[in-house]
Amino acid sequence: MRQAGTNLPKVGRYNRAVVLDQIQLADGISRVEIAQHTGLTPQSVSGIVRRLLDEGIVREDGASRGFSGGKPRTTLRLNAEAGSAVGLHYDPVELSCTVVDLLGRPLVVKRRPTHPGTDPAEVVKSMAELVADVLAETGVARDKILGLGLATPGPVDLKQGTIVGAPQLAHWTRVPVQLMLSEATGLPVTLDNDATAAAVGERWSGAGRGVADFAYFFFGTGIGGGLILNNQVYRGGSLNAGEFGHSSVLPDGPECYCGNRGCLERLVNPTAIVAEVHRRLAAGPPADSVLARAFAQDPDTVDHAAIRVAAAAGDPVAAAVVDEAAEHVASVAVNIANFIDVDLIVLGGHGIQGVESRYVDVVAAALASRPLSRHIRVVGVEASPLGTDAAVVGSAALVLHATYSPQLSALLAE
Repeated sequence: MRQAGTNLPKVGRYNRAVVLDQIQLADGISRVEIAQHTGLTPQSVSGIVRRLLDEGIVREDGASRGFSGGKPRTTLRLNAEAGSAVGLHYDPVELSCTVVDLLGRPLVVKRRPTHPGTDPAEVVKSMAELVADVLAETGVARDKILGLGLATPGPVDLKQGTIVGAPQLAHWTRVPVQLMLSEATGLPVTLDNDATAAAVGERWSGAGRGVADFAYFFFGTGIGGGLILNNQVYRGGSLNAGEFGHSSVLPDGPECYCGNRGCLERLVNPTAIVAEVHRRLAAGPPADSVLARAFAQDPDTVDHAAIRVAAAAGDPVAAAVVDEAAEHVASVAVNIANFIDVDLIVLGGHGIQGVESRYVDVVAAALASRPLSRHIRVVGVEASPLGTDAAVVGSAALVLHATYSPQLSALLAE
């Protein structure tokens, strides 16, 4: 494989992104501090900052003195109102859309139900209508919109802009959704799988801010993952790295659509959790189970949302099933800690809404006692502060990340 070189114009663009990244990550930073953190000369930093100020992307916000006193240093911050990005998440059962400012803060989030069997053309039409509704509600000027990020279930072919054939989506084999949505909305579209998008969102405005190496578990209709390594999105050879949901945790477990047995997703997705709770309730639950009474009256009321609420309240059946699911997640988290040596694991998505703490507690206990490197440092685990909006905010963050973040791939010569 040939090694690609680079050239000075690309180095200049990369250094600009490095400076902007420092400003975005910090809650106020001076030119001197940027130079100290990046290794760039003060003259280079001043030149880059001057251009960013002229473009309106960065603003000056007062002055402060360093710890050693001396001349006051002007504080720099990102100008949140300088641009916006639209985010769209396509879950098999729901479309969600947002507009975020440059700090990744959502101005509004709107949702619309959908169905896995819907024809792609109809889905894209609904996407475009939802985008139009969100833009109308926020009133963001068209010339302030940097682009539209689309997060979908994987696998995706990023080079061709297609959904390759997500098992949970009927009729979505090699669908050129990136081109279709761009034509329907008139906006440039950035495509990625939903878990990677959520990880990018965490790096931009969530638990991963300033963390060089972390792994993200996305809990939705399925289980996905995203990796940030050395401050870069890690995608792998086919650009679909991070399929944590297809780690086999029970070799003799149930068959998975991917071809393996006992995959994490097969054991802990909402359908699996509901089926296991129903099985235990039908077998004779403890008398103090609130779910048992509901199940006796109408089993359909004991759905995934009801189970999460019951588990959070301490229902013995719901809590036991959720904790067992969390143990499976913990096994994969330990493998990631051993294989990749990340500093942090983030858990997020609507699939663990209301029971985040149960998952975090179980995973944290495993990370404190099982990875080989635990005597050097313990891998952290956090629930995503973006919560149920992780994927849709992440989809908008795809645009911000592609536009402003320093990416080593940008240095490679064409």
